[in-house]
Amino acid sequence: MRYISTRGGMQPQPFSETLLEGLAPDGGLAVPEQLPTVDAETLERWRALTYPQLAAEVLGLFATDIPREDLARMTAAAYADFPDDVVPLRSIGDGIALVGLSEGPTLAFKDMAMQFLGQVLAYVLEKKDRVLNIVGATSGDTGSAAEHALRGKERVSVFMLSPQGRMSSFQRAQMYSLDDANVHNIAVEGVFDDCQNLVKKLSGDLDFKREQHLGAVNSINLGRIAAQVVYYFWAWLRVTDAVEPEFRDGFEVSFTVPSGNFGNILSGFFAKNMGLPIRRLVLAANENNVLDEFFRTGIYRPRSAADTHATSSPSMDISKASNLERFIFELLERSPERVVGAWAELDSQGFFDLSAEQPRFESEFGIVSGTSTHADRLETIRSVHESTGEIIDPHTADGVTIARSFVEADVPMLVLETAKPQKFAETITEAIGVDLDFSPELQQMLEAPQHVTEMADDEQALRAFIEQHALR
Repeated sequence: MRYISTRGGMQPQPFSETLLEGLAPDGGLAVPEQLPTVDAETLERWRALTYPQLAAEVLGLFATDIPREDLARMTAAAYADFPDDVVPLRSIGDGIALVGLSEGPTLAFKDMAMQFLGQVLAYVLEKKDRVLNIVGATSGDTGSAAEHALRGKERVSVFMLSPQGRMSSFQRAQMYSLDDANVHNIAVEGVFDDCQNLVKKLSGDLDFKREQHLGAVNSINLGRIAAQVVYYFWAWLRVTDAVEPEFRDGFEVSFTVPSGNFGNILSGFFAKNMGLPIRRLVLAANENNVLDEFFRTGIYRPRSAADTHATSSPSMDISKASNLERFIFELLERSPERVVGAWAELDSQGFFDLSAEQPRFESEFGIVSGTSTHADRLETIRSVHESTGEIIDPHTADGVTIARSFVEADVPMLVLETAKPQKFAETITEAIGVDLDFSPELQQMLEAPQHVTEMADDEQALRAFIEQHALR
């Protein structure tokens, strides 16, 4: 398995090189030359595997340059501190179940990929005798998951940009309370998209990127996407455990995915194209509903920082989704020229128009979408709590809100849980009047001193900071 760029300017390269590269040299994103496929016989063979074992099998299809026994060792280590089933499924009635992705160390679904990424990055860097300075942007959960996965790693430093005042107090504490020497938190004046733009500018300067050994752990990193493909297969296998064997082949389920940077749902798109029987991929947006508008109309019109709302599901407060480019590449028949053309159109006029392709979104790719508001998520948190006793976080509530509109008889609807509710306690209190309990460890984290460098939205200031603190 080798990887190419969505913009056509990268020679095919193996998984390990793609992992360290982050953004491709031509500014595009790495995609497989050809997605691997999985047949019904293989799915049945995988049914008895534990989650780490399944992860080794699925990731082995992407990381063909890493011995399978090494992958198995890394996935076992990555998920050692999760519950035994790693990703539990929980019914909340009305044909909907939650896929429990928030059992990791930072209580968010990002741990599912980041814990593996921490293992595989250390492995590849050791093999190649190299160091890597990760430069990333976070709207809340990516940063803490990356930092907790990479803290203390000898060959990796993390420079994580976050928007000042745009995350929950829990999210800030989870990142800024870390005092590891290889973790550098930078709070940027602006919104997530400003942080992401800074990362892309530095990654696009190939001389600076090479001099400073820069890499990425945002979902532009193909390793993140591949690791997230695993739990789509896991969820389908667990749902179909209850189906009679003769009816399992081709048994369809739908997934609803709360979406910000389009990485999580892209992993589902990959899983579907690999042969997993997925009927629909339902994209749930919050008030920053650029992606919903795109999938309803075919017109992609990102918003400015000033027009990006600060919402009660802050990890989705993103107006320019990096991973959409990987979908556009597939939509435009894998034509780098057409992808570059669409991006040029976006740069020149602030939008691009693919409305002629819009009917294919559902008919060919199974993608539909919807928007949830603050009032919607509060009502959904209340209704789920009243009917089941479950307390869900605001992002998961966005997912449940939209999922309810797309439930079909005899097609299980699985909503990908985003985070534990403790990360957004203020919204939970507003919704159901409950003050959530925090473990002594979490309370200690919330009260710990915070270590963060505040910075203007200034590329030169960021460059200077990295030059001063980067590993060599």
